[in-house]
Amino acid sequence: MSENKDNIEEKDIQDTEETTQEETQEVSVEEQLELEVKQEKDKFLRLFAEFENYKKRTSRERIELFKTANEDLMSVLLPILDDFDRGLNELKKLEDDTALKGMELIKNKLGNILAQKGLSPINVEQGDVFDAEQHEAITQIPAPSPDLKGKIIDGVEKGYKLGDKIIRYPKVVIGQ
Repeated sequence: MSENKDNIEEKDIQDTEETTQEETQEVSVEEQLELEVKQEKDKFLRLFAEFENYKKRTSRERIELFKTANEDLMSVLLPILDDFDRGLNELKKLEDDTALKGMELIKNKLGNILAQKGLSPINVEQGDVFDAEQHEAITQIPAPSPDLKGKIIDGVEKGYKLGDKIIRYPKVVIGQ
């Protein structure tokens, strides 16, 4: 009987060890599954964030593409506006009122259309302060008066902005 008791006790110990091992395996399986869920959730969140960034980036790039396409077109049209100004100045010298009115109408119509698309001239007056970020200095001449030193003497070519961006800087002469 004592042998039976010993056998029974050994079996109980073995059963307990097996149960403990099974529980340990079950716990480790649960922990492993939780770990895998956390990893998959992390991957999902990162992928979602990356996709959101992609959407924002492509949206910005698309807007920039439309702006730059407009900018290229406007830059090509600027010499035509300059030609209109030169033509109007010559017609004023000839004192031909009908031709002058016709040219002014055409120039104003083109100017209005371009203004609707965001183009605006940069006005430069004699005596304005020269700003290297806003103007392009072509040359320096002796200032006609001491108060014009370092200031704009004359505007040689008009500058234009498209929205907030300068697409052509006004070319100016500054006093020395």
